[in-house]
Amino acid sequence: MDYVGTFGLIAGIIVLIIIVTYYIPVGLWFSALVSGVHISLLQLFLMRFRKVPPSVIVRALIEGTKAGIKLDRNSLEAHYLAGGHVSKVVHSLVSAEKANIDLPFNMATAIDLAGRDVFEAVQMSVNPKVIDTPPVTAVAKNGIQLIAKARVTVRANIKQLVGGAGEETVLARVGEGIVSSIGSAETHLAVLENPDSISKVVLQKGLDAGTAFEILSIDIADIDIGKNIGASLQMDQAEADKNIAQAKAEERRAMAVALEQEMRAKTQEARAKVVEAEAEVPLAIAEAFRSGNLGIMDYMKYKNISADTTMRESIAGEETTQKPKN
Repeated sequence: MDYVGTFGLIAGIIVLIIIVTYYIPVGLWFSALVSGVHISLLQLFLMRFRKVPPSVIVRALIEGTKAGIKLDRNSLEAHYLAGGHVSKVVHSLVSAEKANIDLPFNMATAIDLAGRDVFEAVQMSVNPKVIDTPPVTAVAKNGIQLIAKARVTVRANIKQLVGGAGEETVLARVGEGIVSSIGSAETHLAVLENPDSISKVVLQKGLDAGTAFEILSIDIADIDIGKNIGASLQMDQAEADKNIAQAKAEERRAMAVALEQEMRAKTQEARAKVVEAEAEVPLAIAEAFRSGNLGIMDYMKYKNISADTTMRESIAGEETTQKPKN
């Protein structure tokens, strides 16, 4: 039983030591002390209750002290509690100090809390970044399409990182400048002969205004000839004009056919009326005989005249249908 009690006592002491060293990180305090960082064990103990890892703050203070940067412990804790990246902020401050870049602590924390990588921004200020634009299509005044690709060299503008536009805005503005420059050229040959003219025109427009970057140079990497847009538009216009003319011709033909059918209908109606009138002639002759207004001699004269008229019409029809001989 004595062995069990001794073992329990030892285990309890070990657990107590672990708890004490967790809440009171003596090793971390000693590392800070030998590094020239003055922080009390009480502050390290209270950090646990403030939900702040003491190791993150102490390492940041050690790094800043070794680099000659004066950091405030309360400011680091506040930045951590706000959701910031303390280590990245301190890294960026050290890099900016070595590169002679003016980067105050408040600006670095603001950039970090804005969602931008402040350490990458400092590196981009020292080492500019090259951005390849997607193919930009534009048409010169002579109707020839050109497809241009550009390389934009940018440097991070530390003062504009908070609230400044990103890479997408820079690429969109560069693309707009390329389209405007090519569109103002008289011919595509002028652009192919002097592609640097595009870069000069685009750079003069100050496309980096309001962005988080400073455009250092714009280089036209490649220019390809695309379609003849002017000729394509003329062909499309000619095709459209042809279709319109065909539609109008079809409309006139349909109107002519309708008019012809209407005339035929009127002719047939007139013929029907003539036939109807001719059918009443025998009835009128019979009525004239009954009333005594028409005698037999008068009727014979009428028949002779009718026969003579029929004969003349027959002869006239034969003469009109006979073809002339050579």
